[in-house]
Amino acid sequence: MAEGAFESIEATFACRVHWGDCDPAGIIFYPTYFRWMDAAAWAMFEAVGYDAARFRAEHRAMPLVAAECRFVAPAVQGDRCEVRSRIARFGGKSFVVAHRIVRADGALLAEGSETRVWGRYAAGPGTPLQGEAIPETLKALFRAAARP
Repeated sequence: MAEGAFESIEATFACRVHWGDCDPAGIIFYPTYFRWMDAAAWAMFEAVGYDAARFRAEHRAMPLVAAECRFVAPAVQGDRCEVRSRIARFGGKSFVVAHRIVRADGALLAEGSETRVWGRYAAGPGTPLQGEAIPETLKALFRAAARP
């Protein structure tokens, strides 16, 4: 395993290409992939016990600081897809989520990544947000979910 690599659950997030997701040619409009990757990251955290209510209760946030996407094949209205996501790397205060967007027929449509920071609001949303060290307990949740 590469330095910094992390064994993580691979979570799946189902999605479908709708009319509003397409450009005038009927091909998926690229921001849709970023919206799906964001939703998939949140769903993955929910799958290991960190849902939105817990984030709010702990004054937590995981702001996005970088994102990229490589488009491999077109998708059109009506396609059923899934985003397959995993933690690729945990750093000190940041982490990388790797995503693969796959159509129901198995074709890879796109792959991308997000770099996020593990943060906490000083006194709740609207107050200063600071990055914090990623706790071992969080890493343990992802490791445990990765085991069969």
